[in-house]
Amino acid sequence: MSENKSIHEFDFTLICNYFKSIERQGPGSPEVTRKAVSFINELSDSAKIADIGCGTGGQTMILADCIKGQITGIDLFPDFIELFNRNAINTHHEDRVKGITGSMDNLPFQDEELDLIWSEGAIYNIGFERGMNEWNRFLKPNGFIAVTEVSWFTSERPAEIEDFWMDAYPEINTVPAKIAQMEKAGYTPTAHFILPENCWTEHFYAPQVPVQEAFLKEHSENKAAFEFIANQRHEQNLYNRHKEYYGYVFYIGQKRD
Repeated sequence: MSENKSIHEFDFTLICNYFKSIERQGPGSPEVTRKAVSFINELSDSAKIADIGCGTGGQTMILADCIKGQITGIDLFPDFIELFNRNAINTHHEDRVKGITGSMDNLPFQDEELDLIWSEGAIYNIGFERGMNEWNRFLKPNGFIAVTEVSWFTSERPAEIEDFWMDAYPEINTVPAKIAQMEKAGYTPTAHFILPENCWTEHFYAPQVPVQEAFLKEHSENKAAFEFIANQRHEQNLYNRHKEYYGYVFYIGQKRD
């Protein structure tokens, strides 16, 4: 059945065309971004920030409202970056927010260049543990990292949701396990909190409904498009049924000297 297909099996162009129509490419909200900022030391105008896996910048523009400094957004998809830079202009942040195309496993920063690394709903592309370890060198001593990561809330869960996530993202783990990985990678964990349910329902899944209808009309001859939408709807149904067992967690840490 198409429902059981992993998102990794779908064409990147198809995925990009779908998600560029949505303000957020993953669960989150302006309130959650602002809350995460509250756990970070105040930055100066000369601070350097990277938003890694920035998508079209839904969260980046909120971040720019909350902090000082220069923000570089990085994403693999040129279409996302084009929209990102348009959003920066529309929100009057173009003087200090710039998007560039690039890969999170080959970042264009110098060692100890950044004061803050931000990544909402994206570190899974490289893996939480690998990202925490590899990105550490780009941070100044005492610099901050703030990422959201899908995590288990319980030590046991129904096989249906366990199987789905082990296929989609085998690195999914419990909150204490993720915090331990942060510590091992050279950070002092300063805060963590679970993203509220509305980050999924109101800010991520609800906006997809009209987009799905338009997407299916546009790709009416494309079997993969129908399979992709079935996959998205299946994921939403799983969340509705099993949300007490998993969700996104914001992890915030400070690089140790």
